[in-house]
Amino acid sequence: MAPILELRGITKRFPGVLANDHIDLTLEQGEIHALLGENGAGKTTLMNILYGLYDPDEGEIFVRDKQINVKSPSDAISAGVGMVHQHFMLVPVFTVTENVMLGDESTSFGGFLDRKSAAARVREISEQYHLEVNPDSYVRDLPVGVQQRVEIIKLLYREADILILDEPTAVLTPQEVNELFTIMRSLVEHGKSIIFITHKLREVLAFADRITVIRDGRVVGTTTPQETNRNILASMMVGRDVDLFVEKKPAQPGGVVLKVENLFALNEINQVAVKNVSFEVRAGEILGVAGVQGNGQTELVRALTGLIHAYSGSVSLLGQDISAASPREITELGSAHIPEDRQQDGLVLKATVADNLVLNTYYREPFAEGVLVQKEKVVENALEIINYFDIRTPSALIPLGSLSGGNQQKVIVGREFSRPIQLLIAAQPTRGLDVGSIEYIHHRLIEKRDSGCAILLVSTELDEIMELSDRIAVMYRGEVVAVVDADDVTKEQVGLLMAGVVSEEAGG
Repeated sequence: MAPILELRGITKRFPGVLANDHIDLTLEQGEIHALLGENGAGKTTLMNILYGLYDPDEGEIFVRDKQINVKSPSDAISAGVGMVHQHFMLVPVFTVTENVMLGDESTSFGGFLDRKSAAARVREISEQYHLEVNPDSYVRDLPVGVQQRVEIIKLLYREADILILDEPTAVLTPQEVNELFTIMRSLVEHGKSIIFITHKLREVLAFADRITVIRDGRVVGTTTPQETNRNILASMMVGRDVDLFVEKKPAQPGGVVLKVENLFALNEINQVAVKNVSFEVRAGEILGVAGVQGNGQTELVRALTGLIHAYSGSVSLLGQDISAASPREITELGSAHIPEDRQQDGLVLKATVADNLVLNTYYREPFAEGVLVQKEKVVENALEIINYFDIRTPSALIPLGSLSGGNQQKVIVGREFSRPIQLLIAAQPTRGLDVGSIEYIHHRLIEKRDSGCAILLVSTELDEIMELSDRIAVMYRGEVVAVVDADDVTKEQVGLLMAGVVSEEAGG
């Protein structure tokens, strides 16, 4: 029997980038097919072509053995193809039914929106596929996992048979991940076929029927979970053997380096984002901050690094109050920062690699004499860091923005680690990096911990938190709901805490 979907020779070029290079892909009826690869590998570009958001430069698309011409999402939907994007396309102040109807509004006699019939259809779909969504709920009141189900209902409402899920677990707790894959199995049992885009090895091995790996815009292989393992998949993704497990000795905590007491902080629209947070980080330990994105972690880090000031409460570094200090003052006290958004807060893309490597020390000797920057010293420093931290660049004098994301991150790590520090605040340090770069960053963090540095690690990747942390603080709706020893809790218990379930079973 012919595949329900077939992509033949799909090629897409952007200025200076070959995003998809003659990609062939098939999807069988009733199959969960994982599209695995690092960020920038070309996965999402390929699916955006299938969904009509991009035009391919070459290649053909067949649905049920019939060639289709997809020029827009409406063409894709007409062919039975629907896509749930990584960032949900929902209107928070609308109900579930109103969101589902958007763009496919049915009207009753007199031209009024037929919400009643639409709600009945939403309820029917929800029950048929065990989605458990109330048609009358407002989206703003729904947990992230339920919002994702609303997106799936939108596709089913439009009678999609082929569902594309782009990084569907990126913002979910472990429990929500399991619930999502239960839903996906229910969908394929009802005849649907699913492509899910991911970079998470455990997920594809646990839930996929087949796995296609893309690297640098090309398909490097298709396999099944029974025929492969994490190490093989990681090697396929990056083109070399990768050490996926971080070996670390037990921590030897020393004195308190960072102390946070009753901290409140506001977000960009002056709403309380951090509520009464207190914790300590000691020398020689990693305190991981776990939580679904958007629960106050970003504002917490910004308050600790001087990018915003606390609304109330106190922050002290080595006994000195830094609640109202500037980023430079905090840096001068021995603090380093790997920012969540490296391009916005950590780098100057148009400046050279060498200049980026002295962004927080350019005004000090040996890089400055009075007001004059010593260019030779800046370049000497860059060459040392480039060599030691394995930054892949043809020159220290090219614009930083021409480097890959992984090498941009290595510039930040090299800069922050190449001076005496006693505190490191690392926010999403491996976001968007390939498996090889993640391996590298993880080993450097453990090295720094073992040298006596206090590390606050903030990450939405729960595997990363569990592997690297000595203790874990879990944030939910701006509050730290528990601080637990990493060796004493399971991933599932931390996941419950991330969802706001505080009990003895969850570790609270």
